[in-house]
Amino acid sequence: MQQPLAYRMRPTKIEEIVGQQHLVGEGKIIWRMVAAHRLSSMILYGPPGTGKTSIASAIAGSSKYAFRMLNAATDSQKDLQIVAEEAKMSGTVVLLLDEIHRLNKVKQDFLLPHLESGAIILIGATTENPYINVTPAIRSRTQIFQVNSLSAEDIKSAVARALDDKEKGLGEYDVALDDNALTQLSRATNGDLRSALNGLELAVLSTKSDKDNIIHITLPIIEETVQRKALSADKDGDAHYDVISALQKSIRGSDADAALHYAARIIESGDLPILARRLTVIAYEDIGLANPAAAQRAITAIQAAQTLGFPEARIPLANAIIELALSPKSNAAYTAIDNALSDVRSGKISDIPDHLKDAHYKGAQDLGHGVGYIYPHDFDNDWVPQQYLPDKLKNKTYFQPKGNSKTEKQFRDVYQSLKSQQQKGLS
Repeated sequence: MQQPLAYRMRPTKIEEIVGQQHLVGEGKIIWRMVAAHRLSSMILYGPPGTGKTSIASAIAGSSKYAFRMLNAATDSQKDLQIVAEEAKMSGTVVLLLDEIHRLNKVKQDFLLPHLESGAIILIGATTENPYINVTPAIRSRTQIFQVNSLSAEDIKSAVARALDDKEKGLGEYDVALDDNALTQLSRATNGDLRSALNGLELAVLSTKSDKDNIIHITLPIIEETVQRKALSADKDGDAHYDVISALQKSIRGSDADAALHYAARIIESGDLPILARRLTVIAYEDIGLANPAAAQRAITAIQAAQTLGFPEARIPLANAIIELALSPKSNAAYTAIDNALSDVRSGKISDIPDHLKDAHYKGAQDLGHGVGYIYPHDFDNDWVPQQYLPDKLKNKTYFQPKGNSKTEKQFRDVYQSLKSQQQKGLS
């Protein structure tokens, strides 16, 4: 029986890993381990299909160690004993232990001495936070690395490689994959490369070739094989961004029904990362200081959605969308930082006042650095008039609060009061 495409395309060396360059890119921690032949046990945690098994397979392949895979929940202590015996005979075995958060105490106690001796290089894989769900005894003997959802570009790259590979991939087939079908495949699988490759394989194997013996994979075929509808069938995917834009503008305009409609389109397409990212931006760009608590609750809801995944993710997201739409709005913080950036980018930086410069080194006082600095905590209300901006900008104001809510009015009143006292105290 032939293995699925995702299994066959599993990397055998570290250079073949898709994504996770913060760990396996040249000069990064896992790359260094392999290059120095100094492997240590580790736990990889992150969403499904993001490369945890691939990293383990590539580490083993790059180091030429035997590679074995077990599941902490379903495989027995006897299975672990077989791996340990193999390690005694061959020297070292790399063991990928899936669902390591479900490792019971008996299996843990058996593993620990083999980890201590280095006979078994353990690579634990889990979708759960190991700082919460993995026992301290295992955590203390491993390094913990987080893997991230793959980007659409990562998935496109892996798909191209699978279509070209004649030995392990689909290179023996003459496949024409439409651009919008590739875009949908890369987005709708939600950063899960396993789902993308298996969806691609199903599409290729279940589609008849045309008169020229070409297997033409269209958007409807990909929608069917990954069971996710595209936001629109436009070739360039512009409608995808139109829907995202409409979602933000509907929330900004306080239309909860329209916001829910556009969110539903994104949910139906299966693109949780883009929806989570956009709602995070909205929470701080459009709600901001008018309702900081709502912004924070939105972030909590987004984090819950990312933990749950679809379909349940729609529930906390709906809570966040409705509250953001009906909340007071303020873009004062967003506008303020852009105003400050505009000055910096146009060269309006000038020298930092001497009394604010670092004075924690010998000779600083001779340069006048830190001289005259007034420590605010020595005064009532932890505040005293003092110049902080450079001379050329000392009267500049970036923050223009609108007072669109009780909270923002409080920020405005404090800001204006301090500005007034500052100007009087320095005049």
